[in-house]
Amino acid sequence: MDEAALRDETPEATALRLAVGKARSLREAFTDALLIGSDQVASSGAERFDKPGTHEKALAQLRALSGKTARFDTAVALLDSKTDEVQSRVVACRVTFRPLEERTIEAYLRREKPYDCAGSAKVEGLGIALIERIETEDPTSLIGLPLIALAEMLAKAGLPVV
Repeated sequence: MDEAALRDETPEATALRLAVGKARSLREAFTDALLIGSDQVASSGAERFDKPGTHEKALAQLRALSGKTARFDTAVALLDSKTDEVQSRVVACRVTFRPLEERTIEAYLRREKPYDCAGSAKVEGLGIALIERIETEDPTSLIGLPLIALAEMLAKAGLPVV
């Protein structure tokens, strides 16, 4: 699936479109199931920080985010493949990065290799050391799957988690 933003699409809208698209992409294979899709887009001001893919791009992203606050919009979609009903939600997370020294960024990238993470910040690992503050209603959203929102959706679909 092409994860590029559409023209004039907000980060929130991109994350939502991609999450729904990922869930829908499984529909033919699973005709009677609840399908989950999720996606995350990071931004700071007008700049987006997609999955870097390479060390050089990750280095540039973390240099740009050093000492700044970024917004991570994480969308989750739950598709009932039998009825085609979709529930979706976007959870925003504001992340303030510490001022980062070049050697810190390099050491982090060499150890963690977060090249498939929006904003190059893999907070479930060593990336947490790059962060000064996190503000969100659902801390699991920063990892890439808002579990609080998903639990609510599953309950509404008749499949409570507990």
